[in-house]
Amino acid sequence: MKWTEQNIPDQTGRIVIVTGANTGIGFETARALAEKQAMVILACRNETKGQQAIDRIQQKYPQAVVQLMKLDLSRQQAVREFARQFQQRYDRLDLLINNAGVMVPPYTKTEDGFELQFGTNHLGHFALTGLLLDRLLQTAGSRVVTVSSMAHKTGNINFNDLHWEKRPYNAWQAYSDSKIANLYFTYELQRKLHQHGAPTIATAAHPGWTATDLQRHSGVFHFLNGFFAQTPPQGALPTLRAAVDDTAIGGEYYGPSGFMEIKGYPKQVSSNTRSQNKEIAARLWAISEELTGVHYEPIQ
Repeated sequence: MKWTEQNIPDQTGRIVIVTGANTGIGFETARALAEKQAMVILACRNETKGQQAIDRIQQKYPQAVVQLMKLDLSRQQAVREFARQFQQRYDRLDLLINNAGVMVPPYTKTEDGFELQFGTNHLGHFALTGLLLDRLLQTAGSRVVTVSSMAHKTGNINFNDLHWEKRPYNAWQAYSDSKIANLYFTYELQRKLHQHGAPTIATAAHPGWTATDLQRHSGVFHFLNGFFAQTPPQGALPTLRAAVDDTAIGGEYYGPSGFMEIKGYPKQVSSNTRSQNKEIAARLWAISEELTGVHYEPIQ
């Protein structure tokens, strides 16, 4: 079956957050859900680009209900402020789509002292999800969808040097580590939700090889996009399927169905064996709680 945007059911009455929704697959995810009548919050670091994204959606779908909320996932205080504002405005959350990320930037630390990719891609979303957990738990049928990558296959969490203070910095390895962390988070979150009989499930997705602004720091990938990459609307389909497919169950992972999962229509796929290690996932969870100060108390 070729799963496309036509398979997305009506989303009327649902409230959705998409992080990093101003560009790439995040934008296409937000656009597709807004077209299906969801109320979509574009959670963006750059407010100018976020507003431009909203304008693009509303030009195409004048009836779309889309809002902009500022979110800088690299700053824990900013994550807390976003969650506080959301909780003041809304009493439910149907879909939290953890899409935003940074990819192979020069070595940088966040203001909290985290390596930028680990701090943004993993710890930012870990904190955000935990801070919004009460809204998710009181919404029947809610989901948390976290976007990983094929790069998770070379990821390997170094618990002795999470922030690259002892090793020469390898931006690609740090990116891969953050992407396997996304999967450890998804699988451990799903285990906890299931154990507590929660009405929420956690799923994950990866876009295959998709041409997006995320690759701006990688000249080689940017060049090869024209030969191998699929478009952002196609790359967003695994995320969308993980978010709304009625047959999806917690802990499932979606990606393209083509050769080596590079491109194609979305299907359920498998992450590597290392990403499914429960002991590593539990250890990373405990450290993430310690680093962020965010505790998932309702499902602990």
